[in-house]
Amino acid sequence: MALPQDISPVNSEAMESLVRSNQMEWVAQSFDPQRSFMKVLWTGPESGRVALLFRCLKGAVVPAHKHIGDAHTFVLKGQLEVRGTTIGPGDYLYEANGMVHHATKALEDTEYLFIMQGAVLFFDDNQFLGYQGWEEFHRAKAQSEAKG
Repeated sequence: MALPQDISPVNSEAMESLVRSNQMEWVAQSFDPQRSFMKVLWTGPESGRVALLFRCLKGAVVPAHKHIGDAHTFVLKGQLEVRGTTIGPGDYLYEANGMVHHATKALEDTEYLFIMQGAVLFFDDNQFLGYQGWEEFHRAKAQSEAKG
């Protein structure tokens, strides 16, 4: 039976993306390159959304920041301290657009899936330190793939 409407994708090439993260190299994060690493799983230029896998060694610190868009964190292993709360394996954390918080700390070696839309603005008590959005992650992924 034929459907009454054509529901075929307009661009089927952009519809699917399989990533084998175990074959990817970890990329050092600029704010703590000795203890904080990532794998860029996906970037979506049309939405500004990204999917990232983070590995933070014990003692790694993500500076204070503001989310310009929502963020979703799912901890795979280890523990993070976020806004005074400890989250660990199996914990899911949603952070709304506009959330501002102090540094996030790895209490032990930790891996987590992080999906966000928009950028994250980093700051300290005196100055703006920079931001990370889909474009920075897209560039990091391209550089990592070029080395591979």
